[in-house]
Amino acid sequence: MGSSFGKVFRITTFGESHGGAVGVVVDGCPPRLALDVAEIQADLDRRRPGQSRLTTPRQEEDRAEIVSGLFEGRTLGSPIAMLVRNRDARSSAYEDMKNLYRPSHADYTTEAKYGIRAWAGGGRASARETIGRVAAGAIARKLLREAAGIEIVAFVQQIQEIDAKVDLDTVSADQVDESLARCPDAEASERMVERIDAVRRRGDSVGGVVECVARSVPPGLGEPIFEKLDADLAAAMLSLPAAKGFEVGSGFSGVALTGSEHNDPFVPGEDGRPRTASNRSGGIQGGISNGEPIVLRVAFKPTATVQTQQDTVSKDNEAVKLAASGRHDPCVLPRAVPIVESMVALVLADHWLRQRSVDVLPPLEPQ
Repeated sequence: MGSSFGKVFRITTFGESHGGAVGVVVDGCPPRLALDVAEIQADLDRRRPGQSRLTTPRQEEDRAEIVSGLFEGRTLGSPIAMLVRNRDARSSAYEDMKNLYRPSHADYTTEAKYGIRAWAGGGRASARETIGRVAAGAIARKLLREAAGIEIVAFVQQIQEIDAKVDLDTVSADQVDESLARCPDAEASERMVERIDAVRRRGDSVGGVVECVARSVPPGLGEPIFEKLDADLAAAMLSLPAAKGFEVGSGFSGVALTGSEHNDPFVPGEDGRPRTASNRSGGIQGGISNGEPIVLRVAFKPTATVQTQQDTVSKDNEAVKLAASGRHDPCVLPRAVPIVESMVALVLADHWLRQRSVDVLPPLEPQ
């Protein structure tokens, strides 16, 4: 099972939704990085269930435990193992569905692949697996901030047709977290909350788009062929539960432009290196960062588990009706924000460390 991600800064997540615990092992974090469990917990608190009426009512504190890789508040360079124990798992809520395939879930495909599945809560296919990603991402975020000055902010940009207008140069995490919907546009946020509340009351769900900006990313991160920075970001985002679409920079809207309209003209930068007058490339050109803010968007489908009755089949391939029970988010977007940030941090940390092994000689003198 593909549970590992990254080359140099590498993570392996473990655990099932209704098992004893979920967690992660982080390998490749440089030594001597100051780290406190409270920094991990801050991001986990933004991801945890039960934080508002817009999320699943499952009550989990998601208290992080660091069990290796730290000494006197600093990383050792050895693997960092972290776990979060499951306290409020209720497997009985899934008993009636264990012999059914829930529409648009991983139930059937997991069983087709392995011949077995953890039917309580979805096992590894549950969004609870992302706890390990967020815990690891908090370390990557700290490394990027301390060593390279990189800042990562994500927010809910769209719920159904409701769009937010956000200044990517100035938006902050504090502004994002002021909103129940995690949307820093106050007017759009209010409409989003109303929409999510409405579908929650009728037992349905909605999807949307999370947008993310990474500022102060240095030029040179990424590879020119098979491990392009945007390709690795795409792989990271599309590995998330419920993620169905990814774009960077102008994305799909760029197809409506001509080349001369879409290109980002270079201009002399005040810091002595070229800058671009626009950023339709989203900070990545030829698979390599160009020093401009990296801008990406991830589309998340509506939560698959709904209380509305739907058609499905049983393990015996018999047609049945299913109105799902259990505790689920009417919209995954507000809790997806810290998960998107974490995956961006993991990709950037990995490529930042990889670039340090490439760029070791002094620069050539101009000819």
